[in-house]
Amino acid sequence: MTRHCVFLTFQSALNRLSDCRHCEFFINKFVKSLEKYRMNADPRRPDKVQRYVPKTGSGNGQEDLTPDYMNILGMIFSMCGLMMRLKWCAWVALYCSCISFANSRISDDTKQILSSFMLSISAIVMSYLQNPQPMTPPWASAVN
Repeated sequence: MTRHCVFLTFQSALNRLSDCRHCEFFINKFVKSLEKYRMNADPRRPDKVQRYVPKTGSGNGQEDLTPDYMNILGMIFSMCGLMMRLKWCAWVALYCSCISFANSRISDDTKQILSSFMLSISAIVMSYLQNPQPMTPPWASAVN
């Protein structure tokens, strides 16, 4: 059904309702607005349309390196947590892995992020398996 046919069906329905004197004013106003819409159906201006062109990040060097830095830091801290049995290093490694995952793009390597997570979780598990006591903060030994 075209716009013209829809307009004609609306107009015929409104003509049937125009017997009521109270509604006649509103019906006339509605018919005029329908005629106006029919004349100017598309309000867009084709000469003002600008096509979207996505920017490429490879040419200008403004890439966000936060996920890469956090991934490296997470691996370093998890190795410190595993080798030196420092629980706070293992927790910092998990925190860095979460930041790296949150800031990564879809095109980034998921295997590297997953390995960082697994390494930090294994550092936490191993540090608590070797010493199940609660973690003491690093500054607690300096206070005593």
